[in-house]
Amino acid sequence: MSSTPFTLVQYALYGVLMGGADVIPGVSGGTMALIVGIYERLVRALSEVVSFGVALLRLDFEAARQHWAAVPWGLIMPLLGGIAIAILVGANVIPPLMEAHPTSMRGLFLGLVAASLLIPARRIKRVTVLRAGLGLACAAGAFLLTGLPALAVPDPSLIRVFLSAAVAICAMILPGVSGAFLLEAMGIYSPTLEALTGLEWGYVLTFCMGAAIGLGTFAKLLDLLLTHRHDATMAALVGLIAGALRALWPYGAEARVLRGPEAGEPIVPVVVLALVGFGAVVALLFWSPSAAETTTSPRRS
Repeated sequence: MSSTPFTLVQYALYGVLMGGADVIPGVSGGTMALIVGIYERLVRALSEVVSFGVALLRLDFEAARQHWAAVPWGLIMPLLGGIAIAILVGANVIPPLMEAHPTSMRGLFLGLVAASLLIPARRIKRVTVLRAGLGLACAAGAFLLTGLPALAVPDPSLIRVFLSAAVAICAMILPGVSGAFLLEAMGIYSPTLEALTGLEWGYVLTFCMGAAIGLGTFAKLLDLLLTHRHDATMAALVGLIAGALRALWPYGAEARVLRGPEAGEPIVPVVVLALVGFGAVVALLFWSPSAAETTTSPRRS
């Protein structure tokens, strides 16, 4: 399918949403991909890119040509451009905004991510006890993961940066788990933002290498799961998103505890912004059915 200038701009904007989400602890770029309706196409595209690289390493040029042709570059290139712009800009804009209005901003993200639960849930064709149990197990795992205390590693080694990037980047295509949150838990969130804003190329290139390897490996695994266990994978995504909402609870977020609002903390702005975020996603579902149903038919489990 050929890409028009309008769709290229549209995909770039989707990339901006994904990249901006990945800068925010608690929000996942994968969740944004689900919301805008490109999730399964993105996973398949990344899987084809990995297959292309593997074919080149094996000197199987015919297979490499076929995988290259199967990659929807009209989606991938503008998406990557939008992600890169959002990360570079977001590293300078979003953290100060979160610092100035942490409670209200978390309320907005809470409503937005909570509404995104509807998207994978609607794609489950048949609910079984096993799938429900899988969803609950993933919810419990995400709930515990998002309660981990943040670490502080002022001067991380390049090996730590490489491994942390390989793990955290998976959140870009895994809804519910925040890459920024994982970087916080592994102690390199602040050093990474400082390296990006300070253009420390050794750090940045090491991070990018780890991210590329981690993303490629995980994309292949996720594509296999979507191919052979589609409904079970969607049930797991519902659980991951539900459990990870803990990271976006507006009150007590810094200490990673769940509590109610205390004296002096905003309540009305939090509720209003949460409703705005929730309503925006629900409106998108009605306005664009592709947010709930990908443009290609799901491969059944």
